[in-house]
Amino acid sequence: MIRNKTYMIAGLGNPGQEYSQTRHNMGFLVADELARRYSLSFSKSRFDALTARGRIAGDSVVLVKPMSYMNRSGFPVQKVSAYFNIDLPSIIVVHDELDLKLGRIMIVKDRGHGGHNGIRSLIDLLGSRNFIRVRLGVGRPDHCGEKNVTSHVLGRFSNEEKAEITNIVSKAADACEIIISKGVQHAMNTINTNPPS
Repeated sequence: MIRNKTYMIAGLGNPGQEYSQTRHNMGFLVADELARRYSLSFSKSRFDALTARGRIAGDSVVLVKPMSYMNRSGFPVQKVSAYFNIDLPSIIVVHDELDLKLGRIMIVKDRGHGGHNGIRSLIDLLGSRNFIRVRLGVGRPDHCGEKNVTSHVLGRFSNEEKAEITNIVSKAADACEIIISKGVQHAMNTINTNPPS
């Protein structure tokens, strides 16, 4: 494996206090957890994003929280990747996923957007889907009309769900560390084959 490269970990979400603890902001929570672990501080950048720089497992890493709202996430991610000369396979995107139940984490690479507007924006702006995704299950509502889906992802976690979120966020941060330290295939074998009990 090539060492001493630069990775980006982009946690997707929506800016603003009203979205801070919603399902759609799972990516932000993981970015915050990684910043906490490595004593990194986010600051505003010219790229319409909060960014933090440091090292994880010996490699340079740029943490990114786009401030452009979910469906325009591709703009700041593309700008940051171009500025730091980060190649597509070194971009790790952490996001909520309706098609996985709460607690399930799955790592994928080179996959379509599956209806996720943030990932759709990334594919459009990067011109490729050849990046890594850490998908965090938030479950799909029972009555799955568009309005119900929007209310679900922009809704806050129930008290029962809150008890699980800290653990899920921690495991997702672990997944990002494994991708960087041991490679995406090892991470897939470790994370994807070990669903929560």
